[in-house]
Amino acid sequence: MTPTSMMTSTSMTSTFMTSTSMTSTSRTRVHARGAVCVALLYGLVLASLPARGQSRVIELVADKDSRYKMAGKDKPSITVKAGEAIVLRITARRGKSWNRDGSIHGFSLLRAKDRSKVSGWDLLLRPGMQEFQLTAPAEAGDYEVVCTVICSEDHEGMHMKFVVEP
Repeated sequence: MTPTSMMTSTSMTSTFMTSTSMTSTSRTRVHARGAVCVALLYGLVLASLPARGQSRVIELVADKDSRYKMAGKDKPSITVKAGEAIVLRITARRGKSWNRDGSIHGFSLLRAKDRSKVSGWDLLLRPGMQEFQLTAPAEAGDYEVVCTVICSEDHEGMHMKFVVEP
């Protein structure tokens, strides 16, 4: 080999190696950027879901006029998924009468088809805010919430719809 051909051969090898290295580096950067984007998107999706073991909070008022009320709803109703973990945050306001034990309203869940009570869903409410950690019934269907404390002469009107979706 002549010095010129040797130089050309070395230059070409060097040029080839540099261009191959740049391509490899560029690919690595593109893959890294893609991985970062996927990780960020995954993080955003996870952040929008309740954390494992975290319950959805449902707020309502058991009011002094013997009505259940929920913010933004003319006719209150609750919809949950079967077996969903929830926290009921209920603010109870004293009606015209109450129980001897101090409870001013009740919150009992009944199956709509036969009006039987759902176990664990017979709550007595005292004045102020209370939280109850509950699990939605496993059986999908329509239910009804009723007050179980004679809170006024309008007590019979204190009920609301509760729907369990599959």
